[in-house]
Amino acid sequence: MNETIFLRIPDHADDRAGPSSAPADRACGSPRVSTRIVGRERLIGQLVESRRKRCIVMQGPAGYGKTTALIAWREALYPLAFQVAWLTLSEEIDDLARFLDALAASLAQVDPAIAGDAALLGGRGMDDEAIERTIIALVRGIASRQGDLVLVLDDLHRLTDPRCHQSLQWLLDYAPSNLHVALASRGAIPLSVGRIRDEGLLLELDMRDLRFSVAESHAFLKSQLREISPRDARRMHEMTDGWIAGLQLLVVSAKRGNVAPKHLVPDGAFTSAPLLGIHSFAEYFSREVLSRLAANECELLVRMAVCERLCAPLCVALIGAEDRPADVLRLLARLESDNLFLAPAGHDAHHAWYRLNPLFRETLLERFRARSEAQRRQVHRDAWQWFRAHDHVDEAVRHAVLAGECAAAANLVAHVAHGLQARGELRRIVALMRLLPPAEIQARVGLRLWMIHLHLYNREFDACACALERLRADLAPDDTLSHYRLMLLQGALAVQRDDLDAACALLPRLHALPDDAPGVTIGARNNLLSWIHTLRGEYEDARRSQAERAPLLADGTPLTGTPAGVLSGRALVGFGHLLEGDLLRTERVCRDVLHEAEPRRGAAAEASALATALLGEVLYESGDADQARRLLEERLDVIERVSFPDAVTSVLTVLSASHWLAGHRLDAIACLDRLEDYAARHELRRALAYCGGQRVRRDLQSGQFDAAHAGLARLDELIARAGSRAHEADLRFVAQLAHIDWRLAHEDFDAAAHALTPLIALCRERGWQRRAVSLDVRKAVTAHYRGDAANARKLMLEAVRHGHRLRLVRTLLDAHPAALELTSRVCEENQQDGVLQFYADRLRDAHACATAKRATTPGTAGARSVDSKASDILSVRESKVLSLLAQALPNKKIARTMGISPETVKWHLKNIYGKLGVSSRDEAVARSRDLALSDGA
Repeated sequence: MNETIFLRIPDHADDRAGPSSAPADRACGSPRVSTRIVGRERLIGQLVESRRKRCIVMQGPAGYGKTTALIAWREALYPLAFQVAWLTLSEEIDDLARFLDALAASLAQVDPAIAGDAALLGGRGMDDEAIERTIIALVRGIASRQGDLVLVLDDLHRLTDPRCHQSLQWLLDYAPSNLHVALASRGAIPLSVGRIRDEGLLLELDMRDLRFSVAESHAFLKSQLREISPRDARRMHEMTDGWIAGLQLLVVSAKRGNVAPKHLVPDGAFTSAPLLGIHSFAEYFSREVLSRLAANECELLVRMAVCERLCAPLCVALIGAEDRPADVLRLLARLESDNLFLAPAGHDAHHAWYRLNPLFRETLLERFRARSEAQRRQVHRDAWQWFRAHDHVDEAVRHAVLAGECAAAANLVAHVAHGLQARGELRRIVALMRLLPPAEIQARVGLRLWMIHLHLYNREFDACACALERLRADLAPDDTLSHYRLMLLQGALAVQRDDLDAACALLPRLHALPDDAPGVTIGARNNLLSWIHTLRGEYEDARRSQAERAPLLADGTPLTGTPAGVLSGRALVGFGHLLEGDLLRTERVCRDVLHEAEPRRGAAAEASALATALLGEVLYESGDADQARRLLEERLDVIERVSFPDAVTSVLTVLSASHWLAGHRLDAIACLDRLEDYAARHELRRALAYCGGQRVRRDLQSGQFDAAHAGLARLDELIARAGSRAHEADLRFVAQLAHIDWRLAHEDFDAAAHALTPLIALCRERGWQRRAVSLDVRKAVTAHYRGDAANARKLMLEAVRHGHRLRLVRTLLDAHPAALELTSRVCEENQQDGVLQFYADRLRDAHACATAKRATTPGTAGARSVDSKASDILSVRESKVLSLLAQALPNKKIARTMGISPETVKWHLKNIYGKLGVSSRDEAVARSRDLALSDGA
């Protein structure tokens, strides 16, 4: 490299160049360093040349300049159009939930859109599948943006949680080509990088690469000590073996004690001295720093060490009445100006924050731990009271527990929980609850209610049910509000389990609202009522439940719930419109909800997920299956983790239908496989019934009558065992429709017509207008094939007019292959009706468009040349996935065969599609056959 790149060296004696320990909400800021510099062209040049590698690993002891080298590299990357996200790890982040939050926050600083879906998924379960989905959401966010992104993970050795390691492994394994991960650690990294190394995408730097050369040591010493001879510089280099922190210690000692360099390195004294270790740092701080401070200054430093971050007023509070505030402020100013022990850690609206050098802090904490328990608790008590008074809840709770004031900590968590919920910060509630002793949680009804809420949030339904029963047994009979809140949580669990019977059993108690119920309780009640009434077909009652909300306060806060809860209620209104068949209102509600939910992000995740699911169904019904598929595939993971079963069932059935319409039969069946897995995992019999009905229909359309007959038997058995009174009509519709389609496929039109009459009456009774139109089309078809032309025309005309009023497209076209022909005949006989003619043209255009897309040869669009070989395009594992895919195996079976997770299979499929230039399973299989032929040639 022609230009000189300088490495900035921090003035303190660690390899840190800024905050080294930060909780998740503060660890992603870029480190700050002093302006003293030394050129490191060799190391930085090597890093710049390797900027496009998948992973860069820096491994070496403390004080070898890992962080400062990465900072200099970052500055060299910016002119090359690289963006850099920075995350400094710490013990506070050594927790899976906090680590994922911090990781997403660091990436969001580069581009908030990267962490959009991950933020919606955040905290929705901590099982491996949920974590993998979160990582994949981040990776997709990175892949969707233009340009290269470097993610720096500093102090990786502080991350010890194996599940955090697993999530990092997924990040490396799934990294798109524009993501480059830099890892800095004092020890061996806990990740598998063998494959990356074999692919030539790994740069590994160890202590030998990181330490100063003689020339670099001389340059650094020259910048710090104006008068130093080359001979003394060499001896200091040899004494420290190029250890940067060791050189800094010598420099500090020379400055503090006004000792000439030659007295630090007398002839022959240290030429063979062993390399200094981390303990030497602590010894140095004790001997050369603390021993030179006044007693009151040492006392302040020891007390400061208990806090992860510091500001001047906090330090004054920690020292209390034992010293004057002015003296405290002078000491802080001196520490900051020396830039030895205190590093900036950002600003808020009121204070400038700092952090102690981590090794210096550890030295101070050793002294603090040697004190009596009473003395330690008093310092923590002072800290927690200051943090509480200044609304820093996380630090306040932690110090309150350490001060032995666990009851006060628990009361504080109970006090702030509702506000955090309103802002969508349930993850913070989880973190705060983890700080509390279990006994304090069990002693408070409010916190036990929050634990149940968090079980729901994490989708731990069995644990939720157990906690509900235990709390119900412990509640005092006269605690009306707590009983009501518990009942609402019971209803929320029923929603997630699709147990309409259990929810309906709560109706009398739901209407008995306590007089002292807060707004959030009223809002939750209204949403639960809306869901119940909607599924019972009582759409006006459902809308009335939402209309009962009170007006907003002056600041826009609803009196009857959180803003996100109000959005969820509006989305539920859209859900009712969709079941009725009113597409226009459904679309209007959903688009408005999505627009208003966007700035609220995670706080409005449930509303956004439901609105997306409903909008996808509207788009498919309107004839835009491709747009529906794009919308839903991007959000499927989020919807499955966030929303309730009706939304997930809708999304997967719409995706299956969209793929089937495009001729992607393997993908269509894969969506049903995923729906079946989801329904079986959560014991959702109605979703299983929907899935079974769709499978019967697809088998019939494919001419696989034996499979369809077996599917009918399974469906009948499932519905016979369902035993749901509230869902009885819905289940009966699914089963009878499957039998009707069986009879139509076997041309048993008399039996089909006989079965259709009561089913149409059921749909009209329940207000299922779309279903009624679909059945009317089928009844017209039966009349047509039975030779009753007049009745067929009458029935079809009624269905077409009804379909036009509801703006339906796919309902008519999907009902039966003869539907379009009958529609055309009816419209030809009513040529004077321009509206009807326009609607018929729309149906014909939608059919022609879908037919044209199915006729497209699979695998041609965007595909690579068939001259390529499969081994040149796909990795070994991707080739294996593709071979199993060609056997029509679903993701779950492919995962079981290969010993990987279904999420990993999905990720490989995405990569396979991209490399082969295809968009579906069917196209991928067809493309692989082309490649196999070219290989053979």
